[in-house]
Amino acid sequence: MSEQQRPEAEAEAPVFRPRKNGQAQSVSDELAAWMTTGWADTELRDLEPVEQAGHTARRRDVLSAAFPGDRLVVPSGQLLTRSNDTEYPFRAATDYAYLTGDTTDGNCLVLTPRADGGHDAVLYLKPRSNRDNGEFWLGGYGELWTGRRNSLGEAAELLGLPTADVRTLPGVLGSDTSATTRVVRGHDAEIDALVDGLRADADDEARAKSVQLDQDLGVALADHRLVKDEWEIAQLQLAVDATVRGFGDVAKALPQARDTSERYVEGTFFLRARVEGNDVGYGTIAASGANATTLHWTRNDGPVREGDLLLLDAGVETTTLYTADVTRTMPVSGTFTELQRKVYDLVYEAQEAGIAAVAPGRPFTAFHEASQRVLAEGLVEWGLLEGPVDRVLELGLQRRYTLHGTGHMLGMDVHDCAVSRQEIHLYGELKPGMVLTVEPGLYFQPDDLTVPEELRGIGVRIEDDVLVTEEGRTVMSAGLPRSSADVEAWLAERLPR
Repeated sequence: MSEQQRPEAEAEAPVFRPRKNGQAQSVSDELAAWMTTGWADTELRDLEPVEQAGHTARRRDVLSAAFPGDRLVVPSGQLLTRSNDTEYPFRAATDYAYLTGDTTDGNCLVLTPRADGGHDAVLYLKPRSNRDNGEFWLGGYGELWTGRRNSLGEAAELLGLPTADVRTLPGVLGSDTSATTRVVRGHDAEIDALVDGLRADADDEARAKSVQLDQDLGVALADHRLVKDEWEIAQLQLAVDATVRGFGDVAKALPQARDTSERYVEGTFFLRARVEGNDVGYGTIAASGANATTLHWTRNDGPVREGDLLLLDAGVETTTLYTADVTRTMPVSGTFTELQRKVYDLVYEAQEAGIAAVAPGRPFTAFHEASQRVLAEGLVEWGLLEGPVDRVLELGLQRRYTLHGTGHMLGMDVHDCAVSRQEIHLYGELKPGMVLTVEPGLYFQPDDLTVPEELRGIGVRIEDDVLVTEEGRTVMSAGLPRSSADVEAWLAERLPR
């Protein structure tokens, strides 16, 4: 047992019924006995902590200081059923991964208060499959089915904190009800129920207060994640760099996409995401033609036609769960038409104004306001909106064609820190270490009679990931071209001649 592994009461060994592909199987006593023997010792020893272990320890210390005397419960989440006996690919809850560096399912971090005001952190994990009771080969989630897990001792060395069998967690939580318990809710129904059970005897007012306690924990974690440390920024840059390469893959594959559909674009980018990362950070938007006017077009089943624009909004998620979020709108043929270029160039000018407004000490809303003003000015100049521009902006009339905000925070979630306090996020000031997207767009719906017919069905968005620095800003996704001329030159280098 690792020195960091926390001794706990032995968990009751589960009983496993043999199953194969969802069907019960009979097992002879001889086979069951034989399967318990002849296995090598595969315990890994002298492991080095994972790269982020020091960072996760510091984050736990910050959280501990914010909630003295309270017990904090942060689950990783459980597998979710996709259909019958198959599950969706697992993605750990953001707050859990942020505090532990672990990304596996069915686990839980517990910070138990000490008398001195600090906390003892213990990570409750699934242990290695038991070779004596058949779990490893008969259970649907045994290691011969789903792959080897780290032992508790290995995990303690890798992650840098004590570990215990997650099956002991109900007893641990129920053994001491004196401390106020807060839980990050919505990721593990069983753990939510365990905590609710601790509050079962409370009156309505106390239960309502408990719900607020849980919300406060989630908000505090989101607040803290707004500013990224150097390690996080490096992870985001890895995600962005892989995303840039994925966009290059798509550019080269446009001829095949023309022969098939938007699915070819989605699949091409997905290959890059799986090779260089964990997954895509969100559902890829591969929207060609009029589909680009639907903001979250993820069906990706439309045709990719010569002469249309392709709006690709996609991001690679790293194995440490940091995601990029980049959008480019490119002409499928390699060259913009005059009208497409007119729309694209206005969006580009709006993005330039938005990026220029990103700087420490500036309001978070400044980049949105700068971009929207440029778009409104252009729409008034084109005669689509009646000026003056200040009137348009005051009434928000440009939103018929711009639709969405100009950006959001970025990190482990694509819309990062969404539950953070508005006074330090939406209405706060930008700080060095914050990462955000700047993504203005124009969308002329196919059935919008307020615009000339030739504009209907054109959708353009340009999105980049921007780091706030001490001096101003760094465009992390600068490896992709942004101006219409640069996009055409970039495509010319990649499309078959």
